[in-house]
Amino acid sequence: MEINLGMVLIWISFVSCLGAAIYGVWHYFSRNTKIRLTSRRFEIVSLVACSLAVMVLMRHLLNVAAQYLYVFRFSCETFPVLYKISAFWAGQEGSLFLWAWFTLIAIMLVRADSRTGEIVRIAGLSVAAFLLLLLVIRSPFALIYGVDSQGHLLSTSTDIFASAYPTIESHHAQGMNPLLRNPWMVIHPPIVFFGYATAVIPFGAALGHLLTRDRGWTKIALPWSRITWLFLTLGIGIGGFWAYEVLGWGAWYWGWDPVETSSLIPWITMTAYLHTQFRMKRNREYELLAPALAMISFILVIFATFVTRSGLWASQHGFATSLEAQIIGVFLGGLIVVSIYVLQRKLAIWA
Repeated sequence: MEINLGMVLIWISFVSCLGAAIYGVWHYFSRNTKIRLTSRRFEIVSLVACSLAVMVLMRHLLNVAAQYLYVFRFSCETFPVLYKISAFWAGQEGSLFLWAWFTLIAIMLVRADSRTGEIVRIAGLSVAAFLLLLLVIRSPFALIYGVDSQGHLLSTSTDIFASAYPTIESHHAQGMNPLLRNPWMVIHPPIVFFGYATAVIPFGAALGHLLTRDRGWTKIALPWSRITWLFLTLGIGIGGFWAYEVLGWGAWYWGWDPVETSSLIPWITMTAYLHTQFRMKRNREYELLAPALAMISFILVIFATFVTRSGLWASQHGFATSLEAQIIGVFLGGLIVVSIYVLQRKLAIWA
């Protein structure tokens, strides 16, 4: 009996990430160094398990292991190697997987040697745990175990001991949508999702500033917001050129896909944040607006994800409406409520 290694690694990564976030909160209030060490160990385990899972899925895609539903839908024997690699982020599960992995990497690079740094780390780990939860619900390692009477493939995202349907061979794999078989597909989604991943760091720093009144929050927020802005700019630019070239919409930005607009909105707010941050640093202006814009930028990133996966906006980028979309909607609502509460608390102090 063969175990589904990728599925197990996703579960380990999720549980460890959730544990790291919980112990991080515990340490924040208790100041116990042993608890902090435990949280850091959980974080390392989560990143290692997630990285190994990334390698396992990439191997399946390159080898066209068609018994896995995700590989069956997005890889193909006739694809060149670059398209087999880009199949990783061609679907919902793979794109969320990439985002979670990038988030764990970014959080590992943040120095958590201050109260604000700890809040950044907790916020990032919470977001990564949320993304990994979505992968637990619908795994990129879902195994095809049968076919129903109507010819539909049956797969499982929970049974790690399931046996693959014996007649599924690599040549049966369908491959991704022809519109995605483009060189821009290799670089556009990773750039966008890295920008999405790093957006949580300015969000966490702004949250930390509003909760602790730490004026050193900009040392974390400013460099990472610049990274976020750079990658969102590259992603939007490449996406616009790709749409102009492949879909022939006859325009760059004013006639493109609606979901591209949802990615443009957080770019605008992040640009505004960078301007207000500069004024705040020099003239001590916008002391509430600057952190508010940093928080809004990440909220809009989650909003862009929600409209893509919920079918709320008709789009070439759209995924089928699913339970995951409802969970993302609840998460988005929670972020909005927390952000409004923290901002209202700051206003009450000023009043």
